[in-house]
Amino acid sequence: MELPVFPAALLKNLEREKVMKILNFGSLNVDFTYRVDHIVGPGETISSKKLEVFPGGKGLNQSIALARAGAKVWHGGMIGRDGEFLKEICRDSGVHAEYIKEADTRTGNAVIQVSETGQNCILLFSGANRELTESYIDGVLEHFEAGDLLLLQNEVNKLDYLIRRGAEKGMFIALNPSPYDEQVETCGLQQVDLFFVNEIEAAQMTGEDSEEAMLAKMRALYPRAGIVLTLGDKGAYYSDDSETCFQKAAKAAAVDTTAAGDTFTGYFLASYIREKSGKEALRRGTLAAALAVERPGAAVSIPRKEEVDRKMAEAKWPEA
Repeated sequence: MELPVFPAALLKNLEREKVMKILNFGSLNVDFTYRVDHIVGPGETISSKKLEVFPGGKGLNQSIALARAGAKVWHGGMIGRDGEFLKEICRDSGVHAEYIKEADTRTGNAVIQVSETGQNCILLFSGANRELTESYIDGVLEHFEAGDLLLLQNEVNKLDYLIRRGAEKGMFIALNPSPYDEQVETCGLQQVDLFFVNEIEAAQMTGEDSEEAMLAKMRALYPRAGIVLTLGDKGAYYSDDSETCFQKAAKAAAVDTTAAGDTFTGYFLASYIREKSGKEALRRGTLAAALAVERPGAAVSIPRKEEVDRKMAEAKWPEA
């Protein structure tokens, strides 16, 4: 089977009247967020200023960002007995939640430290997120077809199976390999059509230490894929076989950076599949992320499309 190429085939070959369905098979978490003076160091004990509990998980955050950006998105994943409210949050945000399944265990959660400068440190407990089965995955994928988009992160199990089955169906596969670990290394990454990586993940995947070298090595390793390399408050790159562009980050008074990357991912994808350029998608993604970091929490911080549209109209974009 010849694999489709993202994003060129996506733009050229999709029937214009067909509305692309996005399936995000990802994590759903309860985030326990502690406000601290600074991120705790090895052997150090500090007191937190505040504890807040938010909905989160990279999967949930990215689904909500996609829906708020105007995309048609379904979420696949597992919650525990204590996670029914996460399905309600999905529905309230415009995410189709009928494929989310309950497991007989505890919902995944995260312990998050957020410093006074808005930087964060995250410790994950997988819980129900690691309870996916092949039969459950196959049952969900039956509702999708060639040309639909499968979005994945590395906070669920069966990642290799998800990539393989999505590719067999002819779906376009976008992967955010975070957190990067041995499970990612065992996957058929050559079947991925679009990577979202930050500096840490790109360095782990390439062995390089400069932005330019990481991007070049990613392109060499995965020549059929588009590459999005995010650089935090410096900005982001997009590169494929037809264009490479960079966008500086929009200025923001950071309060909490927890969902910045997930917000960027959702808004970038939603923009790109509406046939906008890589440059336009970078701009929309970076601006949406800037709005998100000015608010506390993960999923609750993700801006709505109307906010981003308004800021896009007002923005004076710095050039690379």
